[in-house]
Amino acid sequence: MTFATHSIAVCAHSIRASLGNGATKAEVLHGIDLNLPVGRWTSIVGPNGAGKSTLLKVLAGLLPHSGTVDLLGQPLHSLPNRTRARQLAWLGQNESSGDDLTVLDVAMLGRLPHQPWLAAPSAADHAAVEQALQATQAWDWRGRSLGQLSGGERQRVLLARALAVQAQVLLMDEPLANLDPPHQADWLELVQALVAEGKTVVSVLHEISMALHADEMVVMAQGRVTHQGACADAATHRALEAVFDQRIAIRAVDDQWVAMPRGRGKERRN
Repeated sequence: MTFATHSIAVCAHSIRASLGNGATKAEVLHGIDLNLPVGRWTSIVGPNGAGKSTLLKVLAGLLPHSGTVDLLGQPLHSLPNRTRARQLAWLGQNESSGDDLTVLDVAMLGRLPHQPWLAAPSAADHAAVEQALQATQAWDWRGRSLGQLSGGERQRVLLARALAVQAQVLLMDEPLANLDPPHQADWLELVQALVAEGKTVVSVLHEISMALHADEMVVMAQGRVTHQGACADAATHRALEAVFDQRIAIRAVDDQWVAMPRGRGKERRN
């Protein structure tokens, strides 16, 4: 088991980013500062249009921006592409892969940063891919083409591709999309196991109750971070309720924090 020697996995300073072109170009992120700790799961939440996905893409090096991003103590822009790809794995929204590729081939794409140019997959690559597909319960489909799968099944294969990288840091944008509740629960157990191994997970989630299982929460609104803190803290709950205009309430149910429509359920604060 290998743990990073840095206490901060991803550090962002004065991040500004814009979307669109020409007359439609508009700044989406407004001077964000953020430190995401190593070996923890951080969930990023907020209303639609808050800039969550844009921020995650900046942290992954996928969008132009001003300001700086450091990955495990090194400037992200200075890392060779292969080094970055080994240290940081990405799972985006609505990602496309060739529908004619087999599940095994798609998951094997996660091993490209570890392979010499044009080299055949090694025994270690095959072992990593099998482990990832087993973890997402997709191993039995390994010979099927991606085009034969449902939306939820595809999502599990793309998650396996990200896991196969065996990166220290995983960034996931809406990873629960198309997953039914049992597989959402499987994803939660998987993330908790990754963190127990010392991995760092950062996820953008719309499912607030699921996001409250994380160690840390970043709350966003209108392209800014309004709060960062432990998911169990009352201050985090207040910030979360505020950003959704008090339309939700954070309550304890069976010793777990959940988001409920305001005015329902019995309140018990920490």
